[in-house]
Amino acid sequence: MANDVESLFSTTNRDFLISNNDHEVKIESLKGKKVGIYFSSSWCGPCRKFTPFLVEVYNELAPKGDFEVIFVSADEDDESFKAYFSKMPWLAIPFSDSDTRNHLDELFDVKGIPHLVLLDETGKIVTDCGTEVIREFGVEGYPFSSERIQELNDQEEEDKKNQTLTSILTSPSRNFVISSHGKKILVSDLEGKTIGLYFSLTPDKAYDDFTPRLVEVYEKLKAVEEEFEVVTIPLDDDDDDDDDDDEEEESLKAELQSLPWLSLPLKDQSCEKLARYFELSAIPTLVIIGPNGRTLHSNVVEFIEEHGIDAYPFTPEKFDELIGIQKAEDASQTLESILVSGDEDLSLEKMEKGKGSKDDAKEEKKSKDEWVCDGEVCFKA
Repeated sequence: MANDVESLFSTTNRDFLISNNDHEVKIESLKGKKVGIYFSSSWCGPCRKFTPFLVEVYNELAPKGDFEVIFVSADEDDESFKAYFSKMPWLAIPFSDSDTRNHLDELFDVKGIPHLVLLDETGKIVTDCGTEVIREFGVEGYPFSSERIQELNDQEEEDKKNQTLTSILTSPSRNFVISSHGKKILVSDLEGKTIGLYFSLTPDKAYDDFTPRLVEVYEKLKAVEEEFEVVTIPLDDDDDDDDDDDEEEESLKAELQSLPWLSLPLKDQSCEKLARYFELSAIPTLVIIGPNGRTLHSNVVEFIEEHGIDAYPFTPEKFDELIGIQKAEDASQTLESILVSGDEDLSLEKMEKGKGSKDDAKEEKKSKDEWVCDGEVCFKA
């Protein structure tokens, strides 16, 4: 069903939209354009994180002259609206026109923000999942039609079959990664090496616990001049309660600079794209890309935690070898070998001799019965 753009955004008293400098733009100028209706607010953490992605896409498409975005604010006061809108290069429904804003909310059944509805030139809805489309495909998704999205999905499947390091780590606007000192390193310079793609999210306890172990392995491999490199893929934490995005970004920059390896730039669209490409399900994840550019393993975190540098070069053959050694150790294990550890002999014979009386056992049981365990914590009853 096509929507009449003029009737969507205008009223009997207003035939214009506003820019962030209060300039009035006639609604009729939208005729023949593709339009994004952006429902967002300054108090919404995920909105503040998504808006920069949309700004980047909008600025790349602006020269075409056939795409426009209309901001529909959910802010609670005009001051907040103006401060947030000042960072947006597109148009908006005036904040004073709450009736139109509420009508658009109801018309497009907005149940959460950020929410982006994309219309084609005729006013027909292309998708009401515009945020997901922008996050996943960026400007490559233009004109955001179902045909284009299917084309990109098919292309991604084809790319997986012919995967190279360059196809994974570069984008149309970037052919480099960055060092901890901010130096640009061409992705082509990494071809032929074993690469670990380290998906990170801070703050995160599991990430904090594993990173020192990975640093240890990385530095040992560098010391013997192995052809191995790590590239951090920094992901955003969509935390609604985090009101200081600048402080969070500075903290993440400091974290990346403290690590001895490389990284994709912060907020690079490829980060979220790679998370979907490798079907990321846990943090931390270390994907291993072989010297030929193909994926060797989808996550070697557990192998490194258990075996350290012995897990290198992270090939299926190496993991089969490690698993075989572990199975052999398990098969040769006896109860005696478990109970005798170093100078401490807890053999069955000594345990028999050291048994207490039945009364002692009863007393021990009575003592244990005084505790109640709930989850991972035990409390005195």
